[in-house]
Amino acid sequence: MSQEPTFWEELTSPVNLILVLFIVYLIYKIIRSKFETEVEVPPPPPPLPKIRKDLTVAELSKYDGTQPDGRVFLAVNGIIFDVTRGKRFYGPGGPYAAFAGRDATRGLATAQVAGSDQEYDDLSDLTPDEVASAKEWEDQFREKYDIVGKLLRPGEVPTVYSDDESEEKTEDKKTQ
Repeated sequence: MSQEPTFWEELTSPVNLILVLFIVYLIYKIIRSKFETEVEVPPPPPPLPKIRKDLTVAELSKYDGTQPDGRVFLAVNGIIFDVTRGKRFYGPGGPYAAFAGRDATRGLATAQVAGSDQEYDDLSDLTPDEVASAKEWEDQFREKYDIVGKLLRPGEVPTVYSDDESEEKTEDKKTQ
């Protein structure tokens, strides 16, 4: 005749021991969650107002992400883009931080992560392939980022933008 296992023998069987430990763990998690305080996540900062103005190379250099407002601008083919939304790429410490506050056309066209330090880079020595590459980059930036204005050549007069003037109207004026 077989003898019935005792309570202790039942409890210490490998399967039951694992089940008991699992139940104790779940009870611990439930009790612990009751006493944890909720961490308040700060609200995201309000969006920065759009800027619409033309800039010289020297003025553009101020928008490298190190100013208190953290704005990051870069220029491609004479058009200045507000890339602040991509700050983790273009801002300080980002992989493309060399483009921040600079004319990035040459670097993007030649696939070298370096902004131009020249007063104004006319890009006349780029090959047709490099010009086409720069145009592709410009198109990508147009799709993703807001246009600030145009990069001024030395002696060029900035455009005065009205508050309700759209980017398309401004671009049409530039091409005329």
